[in-house]
Amino acid sequence: MSFPFPPGTDEDTPFFVISVAAQLSGLHAQTLRAYDRLGLVSPGRTSGGGRRYSMRDIVLLREVQRLSQEEGVNLAGIKRIIELENEVGALRAKVQELTEQLSHAMAAAEHAAASVHASYRRDLVPVRHETALVVWKPNTKR
Repeated sequence: MSFPFPPGTDEDTPFFVISVAAQLSGLHAQTLRAYDRLGLVSPGRTSGGGRRYSMRDIVLLREVQRLSQEEGVNLAGIKRIIELENEVGALRAKVQELTEQLSHAMAAAEHAAASVHASYRRDLVPVRHETALVVWKPNTKR
């Protein structure tokens, strides 16, 4: 579902009162309250304690309904699925963060190595260290 968000808001901003969320999700308001009590979908709260659902909550409510009706998953199983999906999402975000940090560290290391190499004197020539010893004796007979 595409929804035009007001400026400064997104799919996580709680907009909808429970009656509108029930209508958008195709569920009864009592079902939404039950899902909230079970921890399946936790809407935002107003200062007075009223529930406010975001578009992400509406999508999640539809997914809970689909898993229950079409897949035959019980509510405890759905709760575990949601927890695991949230964990996978958090782990993916962490992997992305660490990948970016590693990329920055590698770029910094390459820059530092390039700086060191640029500081070498040009008249120096690297010599391989070998274990063999060669003694040179000039031939004096001629």
